[in-house]
Amino acid sequence: MTRDFVTIVSGAPRSETSMMMRMLADGGIPPLTDGVRRPDRDNPHGYFEYEPVKRTKDDASWLDGARGRAVKMVHVLLRDLPEGRPCRVILMRRDLKEMLASQRLMLERLGREAGKISDERMAEIFAAQLDDTERWLRGHASFSCLAMSYNDVVADPRPHVARLAEFLGGGLDEDAMCAVVDPTLWRNRAR
Repeated sequence: MTRDFVTIVSGAPRSETSMMMRMLADGGIPPLTDGVRRPDRDNPHGYFEYEPVKRTKDDASWLDGARGRAVKMVHVLLRDLPEGRPCRVILMRRDLKEMLASQRLMLERLGREAGKISDERMAEIFAAQLDDTERWLRGHASFSCLAMSYNDVVADPRPHVARLAEFLGGGLDEDAMCAVVDPTLWRNRAR
């Protein structure tokens, strides 16, 4: 099936955008990645990143070769996308306490400090950014947006994968996509 749009997987850090990229790849949408960031303990199946995405504001030429493919983009960079390019954005959401706990553990393993902002304040900031991003996407004709909850997908992938496949025009291997979901990697559950 030909998809005449770019599929963008977005969200805040540690919202499981890499899992979604893997689901799309196994489902039949080739990922646009460069392999610069290698798999590690925090993302054992890889990060699925593409460095040119970070420079979209100054150079969006990477979009020319991205139609029919999936690419990962952190939520704060979505506004750098030029108008007139059809994109379907999967906006990953995750329980913010889980997301922040995962981020903190990853930074500790990397020997970096998490910062001086409290988790409560950081959760407020991320929630506001994600809500604002979703409103912004829905206000532009070039972008279609589907918000997906990581927590819901892991708890019961089948109905969410079906909705995702429909959003992306069908023709995906939904069984393969469901098989990607690995509850054992849900290590920072909210308690």
